Amino acid sequence: MRTTAVKDRGRYLLNGRKMWITNGSIADVAVVWAKTQDGQIRGFLVEKGMSGFSARLIERKFSLRASVTSVLNFDNVAVPEENLLPGTQGLKSALMCLNEARYGIAWGSVGAAIACYEAALNYAKSRIQFKAPIASFQLVQRKLVRMLTEITKAQLLCIRLGRLKDEGRARHTHISLAKMNNASEALKIARSARDILGANGISLGYPPIRHMLNLETVNTYEGTEDIHMLAIGRDITGIDAFS
Repeated sequence: MRTTAVKDRGRYLLNGRKMWITNGSIADVAVVWAKTQDGQIRGFLVEKGMSGFSARLIERKFSLRASVTSVLNFDNVAVPEENLLPGTQGLKSALMCLNEARYGIAWGSVGAAIACYEAALNYAKSRIQFKAPIASFQLVQRKLVRMLTEITKAQLLCIRLGRLKDEGRARHTHISLAKMNNASEALKIARSARDILGANGISLGYPPIRHMLNLETVNTYEGTEDIHMLAIGRDITGIDAFS
């Protein structure tokens, strides 16, 4: 947390930079987390047009190309004290919103996996090699079966998690488990689908390569697989391995 907020005559002066901010260069308001003089992490509403605040589009991406992703720069941005988010104390406040995002990602990963599976299945049934559809080959069938199995498991995981949320019993580690598993397995499924399609697998005329590149990002954002693994490990053992 390198962005700082120094209190100065009824306002805060923000200095620093934020990377990989979705919609950062088109939004009218940015929610910015910064470290104050007393070491606390607080949230601020920074409005478009404030002096010293600028946003730049990040280009030349191979993944999530449809997403507007930006760099935010803060050079002595004077933020009124009333723009301080009330009740925000520490990094926990910033991370609370991630539970909803990660829950959505768990479902979205399933959708990408299904699209890749269906593309691979349809292609395998129509692609003729050695006078037979490649869907008749044992190794291709093995890949398709494993893909469908992991999709089914991911769907059941999401359904159970959704029911726990409805009952008010979902914990952040439950959500971490679903995000970690589903994003990782969806990426494996996308790679298998691309493999089944052979050379056509790298063509944008088929969906697997697009989903594969996007899932590389999905597998990383909102917490990497390693971080979720350690969070779940701490929960089940009671031992913190982060340090």
